[in-house]
Amino acid sequence: MLLQRVHVLFVMEIQNRAVHILGVTAHPAGAWIAQQARNLLMDLGERASGFKFLIRDRDSKFTTAFDEVFAGNGMRVVKTPVRSPRANSYAERFVGTLRRECLDHVLILGERHLRKVLAEYVCHYNSHRPHQSLQQEPPLHQPGRVLDITAQIEHRRVVGGLISEYRRAV
Repeated sequence: MLLQRVHVLFVMEIQNRAVHILGVTAHPAGAWIAQQARNLLMDLGERASGFKFLIRDRDSKFTTAFDEVFAGNGMRVVKTPVRSPRANSYAERFVGTLRRECLDHVLILGERHLRKVLAEYVCHYNSHRPHQSLQQEPPLHQPGRVLDITAQIEHRRVVGGLISEYRRAV
């Protein structure tokens, strides 16, 4: 089916700006979103207990079941004020970055293709793309890792050749 709207559910860890794509669907429903929340907590494991807040918008798809998943893990769910995109500025910034750097340049052929493109982009975003607020380091940067500045530079193309990454050879 062509020209179908597809919804992407993601969360961002504000402290380090790491993004997690929870799911992609053409028909988001409250039960599906609550299940994606459960899956996230399982994936995070023990790290999930370190989070204190979940900031979310007021979309009706976020049901009480969704909120209870996080409340049961000791998190407080905070809803953004009505019509205030700046209240969730980190998420808004990520969406804009994702569109400008990736989705505006790729013709998405379906949900499966979108999942693949998002997975590649989020991997790039979390492990390679510099972030100004993190002193030009990526979110999943490993401090203390020593780089050999004499090592050869490797070039890698990601997201179907859309983005070029350069790294020191290990």
